[in-house]
Amino acid sequence: MKNLMKQFDAYIFDLYGTLVDIHTDENREEVWEKLALFYGYYGAEYEAEELHHTYLEIIACMEKSKSGKNSDAHEACPEIQIEQVFRELFVEKGVDADLTLVIHAGQFFRAMSTDYIRLYEGTEEMLDALRRKHKKIYLLSNAQRIFTEYEMKALKIYQYFEKIFISSDFGYKKPDSRFFEKLIQTCSISKEKAIMIGNDAVCDIQGAKAVDLATCYVHSNLSPKEALPDADFVLEEMDMKKMKRILLETC
Repeated sequence: MKNLMKQFDAYIFDLYGTLVDIHTDENREEVWEKLALFYGYYGAEYEAEELHHTYLEIIACMEKSKSGKNSDAHEACPEIQIEQVFRELFVEKGVDADLTLVIHAGQFFRAMSTDYIRLYEGTEEMLDALRRKHKKIYLLSNAQRIFTEYEMKALKIYQYFEKIFISSDFGYKKPDSRFFEKLIQTCSISKEKAIMIGNDAVCDIQGAKAVDLATCYVHSNLSPKEALPDADFVLEEMDMKKMKRILLETC
């Protein structure tokens, strides 16, 4: 931990691995069998293996289109909208699906592939303590709107955030500086008064430092296997009580 004496007004959080513990498995055969059944209800008939293969092909094609063939392309950290993938799965079978059906297909897939989703112990208490200090709390997450917004509401933390920025809405993601700057500029955040809290040394910490934000890193069960970053605050394991204490000291 560095000797950081700043007082912050804005607290920018990552979500998965920082506030929310989640485990998904998209490769289970049962997931694709049930999703194929769902698509079949609406006339898009797939075998499970065919559906899985087509899904991966569509994603690869979309990501390639976003990033371009040149590794130095402007879209260094591209992001797709997953609902477009589920729409294309209908289109492949000649079915014209409306947005509601497409979103339901995506959310059914998410529910089927999720083993568990839960808050880290003490998350609500920590967020509530910051709100009671009249601090502004923001979310900056590499995620999909059709999953994340609903999961946050189900976990009852959606209301804590002044503004929620999800990468699928913008076409780029952390550590792309544009994603950080979009939040900062849209919400008129003073960089000198803001801190980024996340569990990924590259996406969260390096990305935030590149735009001159203070940083708090927590190594959780979802953190990539990497060396501890040079953050202003470092928690070597998930400890929400300790995070709360650190963040309240900066209020």
